[in-house]
This record gives sequence, structure tokens and C-alpha cells, in this order.
Amino acid sequence: MSPTPALLLAIVLGVSAGGQTPPIFHPGAPGAAPRVISAAEAVELSRTGFVAADVRFMQHMIVHHAQAVEMVTLLETRAASPTVRLLGERIAQSQAAEMALMEEWLLARSLPVAAADPHAGHHGINHAPADPDTPLMPGMLSPSQMTALAASSGPAFDRLFLEGMIRHHQGALDMVEALLAGPDTAEDPMLSDFASSITADQSAEILRMQTILSGL
Repeated sequence: MSPTPALLLAIVLGVSAGGQTPPIFHPGAPGAAPRVISAAEAVELSRTGFVAADVRFMQHMIVHHAQAVEMVTLLETRAASPTVRLLGERIAQSQAAEMALMEEWLLARSLPVAAADPHAGHHGINHAPADPDTPLMPGMLSPSQMTALAASSGPAFDRLFLEGMIRHHQGALDMVEALLAGPDTAEDPMLSDFASSITADQSAEILRMQTILSGL
């Protein structure tokens, strides 16, 4: 794992204060030898470092978002309310854009987009075998709930969609909260900004959906 930003910054500041330039070593990949980097490279690494929990968060959030897009696809032919339909279209657009952003973040770091095991290593994710009544991740609809949503239409669909999407958004907020509670997480500026935008945008959408739901 890369040195923490705090450690890299301390090294750089120590170099500046002491007037000397001792070598700064950056650990290589597993099995590779460390290499000497410049003070400028150390500062850059402190700005763009990531830990394993950051990677899992991005990989799992892609899966989480994908279900939201799938739910909106059902809405296109089953919703009765134009307001619900418009809301769903906006959610799908934002979630698709965020999925592209997360994939780009992972690929830019030569990391796999798909987690090796979506059940493993993330706070709150179900570790039990697949079950039709158990959601894969926080807030996601279980397979049986997705089946029920797909089988409904009209006002009944609208209510199930809003109730499910509210839970779905809350699950995303819980995943962000779990990420930020970990050590050295979300120190990458782009990831930090993304986590903040999820909290702001999906909190606002929850309030909007609750208002629409109360009027159905």
C-alpha cells in the first residue's frame, strides 16, 4: 500500500526544513522493489493516494447504481404518474453519469471495474449465500422485491418505485458513511468530492421522493 498522505507530507516538510535532500522511497507493487521519488512526486502521491476500501467502495457503488438504472427502465413502461416518470429519468441520467465516472476512476488506476466478490470486504454487505429475500448491498432491492416491482403497474408501481428508490438512496448514503468512517479513506480529491456529491444529491432526492409519495 502507498504511504499515507500525512507521512508523505511529513517527509517533504522535513526535507524543506532541514535543507537536505535525503532520498524518498515509494513502495513498489507486491514483489517489486521500492523506488526513489522526488519531493514533487511525493506531494502528488499524497493528493491521489487510495486504499483498498476506496476501491471496494467504487466497485460496489457501480453495482448499486446499476440497480437504480434497472428500476428506472421498468418505470418507463409501468409508471402512471408523469412526475414519477420525470424524476426517474433524472435519477437514471445522474446515476449513469456517476457510473461512468467511477469506472474511469478505477481504469485510470489500472484497477478492475468489477469486484472479485461483491459480498466480501465492505461494511454492511450481506455475506450470506444468495437469497431471493436478501439484498446484495445496503438499500438495494432484493431479487423478490425487484420481481414484485416488475409485476406491478400504474399507481401501485409508482408507490413501490418511490419506496424502493428512497431505501436505495439511503443505502448509498450508508455506504458513503461507512467509507468515511474507515482509516485513510476518501483522501483522493476526486473520490472525496464524489462521496460529498452523493450525500448532497441523494439526500435532496430522498426529500423530493418523500414529498411525491405523500401526495399519491
